[in-house]
Amino acid sequence: QVQLVESGGGSVQAGGSLRLSCATSRLTFDAAAMGWFRQAPGKEREGVSYISASGNRQDYADSVKGRFTISRDNAKNTLYLQMNSLKTEDTAMYYCAAMGRSYIYSTRPDEYSYWGQGTQVTVSS
Repeated sequence: QVQLVESGGGSVQAGGSLRLSCATSRLTFDAAAMGWFRQAPGKEREGVSYISASGNRQDYADSVKGRFTISRDNAKNTLYLQMNSLKTEDTAMYYCAAMGRSYIYSTRPDEYSYWGQGTQVTVSS
């Protein structure tokens, strides 16, 4: 079955950086739009960033624009999220998700067919 495995989370001080990775298997990766979502304790899951299957289109939540960069390496079947200038409000569990066979991303989490188990990001002041 399709597997998505996130890595790269951790604890950093505000202003620091982290790079998340999402390794996929058994997924037609170059035909799958992907996204990063996050969920903080007591809050609803929110979309962070999205990328088309080819990688030529990206979108970001207003809260992370200018600080986060989504990218993908279709040769390695891997999705990335570079997070710079981290803030305490970025603290959350981060999940990668795949839409299955869709070249264009959606901002709706219910349109994503596959999800990883999550990686924790904790930003301290």
